[in-house]
Amino acid sequence: MSQELRSTIVRLLSNMASAKEIQQYLKRFSQVDAARFAVVKVGGAILRDDLDALVSSLAFLQQVGLTPIVVHGAGPQLDEEMHKAGIEKETRDGLRVTTPDVLRVVRRVCQQENLNLVEALQAAGVRATSITSGVFESELLSRRKYGLVGKVVEVHLSGIEAAMHAQSIPVIGSLGETRDGQILNINADWAANELVKRLQPYKIIFLTGTGGLLNGEGRVIDSINLSTEYDELTKQPWLHSGMKVKIEQIHDLLMQLPPSSSVSITRPDELAKELFTHRGSGTLVRRGERIRRVTRWDKLDLTKLTTLIESGFGRKLAPDYFETTKPYKVYVSEHYRAALILTKEKGIAYLDKFAVSDDAQGEGLGRAAWSVMRAENPKLFWRSRNGNAINDFYYSEAEGCIKDARWHVFWYGLESFNDVKFSIEHCRVRPPSLKG
Repeated sequence: MSQELRSTIVRLLSNMASAKEIQQYLKRFSQVDAARFAVVKVGGAILRDDLDALVSSLAFLQQVGLTPIVVHGAGPQLDEEMHKAGIEKETRDGLRVTTPDVLRVVRRVCQQENLNLVEALQAAGVRATSITSGVFESELLSRRKYGLVGKVVEVHLSGIEAAMHAQSIPVIGSLGETRDGQILNINADWAANELVKRLQPYKIIFLTGTGGLLNGEGRVIDSINLSTEYDELTKQPWLHSGMKVKIEQIHDLLMQLPPSSSVSITRPDELAKELFTHRGSGTLVRRGERIRRVTRWDKLDLTKLTTLIESGFGRKLAPDYFETTKPYKVYVSEHYRAALILTKEKGIAYLDKFAVSDDAQGEGLGRAAWSVMRAENPKLFWRSRNGNAINDFYYSEAEGCIKDARWHVFWYGLESFNDVKFSIEHCRVRPPSLKG
């Protein structure tokens, strides 16, 4: 990608995030092998209702030199065509029972939706390749129970690789075939999952009308760290059957992929924001890292911790920091990519350091570590320099804040005036432990 084009893209995204954030993601994605950038799963409802937004987002990715692999379904269109043909829909275990009559409709609808998307992309100047066969080698799941429904036994990449070599977006329909040539109906989520397992991409993107997974209040959950949140999440009464199955499938999928892989669930028109900003736009799901809790420095690798702090703040830690600072609680991710260091001041927990490595920013790891810390510390105060990019997050977490010429002082859980007063004064006189 030319420097001129990169600069144009940064300007286009500047209303979403800082130029530093955008450059960080562009650099990160450009270092990933082309075939491992992203698999995008598109539901039939998106093809029907949000085709223009989908085409625009995919065009944008191609313009910045990124080539996603698209796998699509066609459920709503298939329901409509079956109804027109007078064929009654039957499902078992969430799968469409596929008779020969149903399969004829499935094949026709899948191919038509595939061509509709490819033609829309090409009309917008996007290089795209239609692939409706030859990818998912399959076997019958159970002819007696489901009819001509297949399970993927092997994924063949030659057609995809040829399209990627030409920097053309592969658009793949979810049809399978047996070794002897029998066409089979494949659940589109299953097809996407098997392709993901084979490719092990950096990003897996599910495009939906809801724009993410919704919590009990109907709001989008912005991030999920499976290592720290999965067990508790699956116990929530508001997690209805369909969403619970989706979470379980994502969990099982990510457990088979490299730790750097993630699943984003968002709307087509928010795809760029989800990919190129820390804040994102939908739900980001990661395997994440376990968060360790220690109370003594000798339980930690201080060299790794120092590197994390100094890279996160861009300044040197005072040489005597670990000798002069008594830890109360330290929360560290297992690979030292996020850490929170707490001391205790007059019986109140004080957040002395909160550091997240550059390559973990935007993953939700820092928020996951923060959530673990907050759940165990009902009272906390801390300070942050004016102009710190994380202050917006601190405002959302704090119950109170006061600013002076140098510091923002934040707190939560402090009920007495004396505790608030002490916290403010302590922050004002506490010597800095970072140099430069």
